Amino acid sequence: MDLSIGEVAQRSGLSVHALRFYEREGLFANPVRRLSNGRRIYHEEDLEWLAICVKLRSSGMALVEIRRYIELVRQGPGNEHERLELLRRHEERVETQIRELQGTLDVMRRKVRIYEDHVSRGEADRLWNPSHPAATQARAHQECRPPEST
Repeated sequence: MDLSIGEVAQRSGLSVHALRFYEREGLFANPVRRLSNGRRIYHEEDLEWLAICVKLRSSGMALVEIRRYIELVRQGPGNEHERLELLRRHEERVETQIRELQGTLDVMRRKVRIYEDHVSRGEADRLWNPSHPAATQARAHQECRPPEST
């Protein structure tokens, strides 16, 4: 079934501008087909690829790596090991990002608990205040400490 750029935008959640960017950057697995009047025509397989491509981009894969992956896919059978290695490297980077984000989330949760505790006790004014660093230096140190292990 042929799809217009507007239909693909609606179904993929990407803007028409983003779709044109993906095409310009060579990020479609198959070249985007055009009618004689220049209108772009897409197919279901383009939507499937876009879903994968969007996940690769949102997980931080560089455009150059996506292009390399697409190039390997277009070459057809025989380079599956290279594709697998490219995906494994990215998987490792994503896992590292998740660990780092989990550490950040732990710190944020601790800070939220500190603020909730102080606000509920009516002691929010005792939280670190850069206008009065000497009076709150000890609290600032406490607030900025990494979470204790339990």
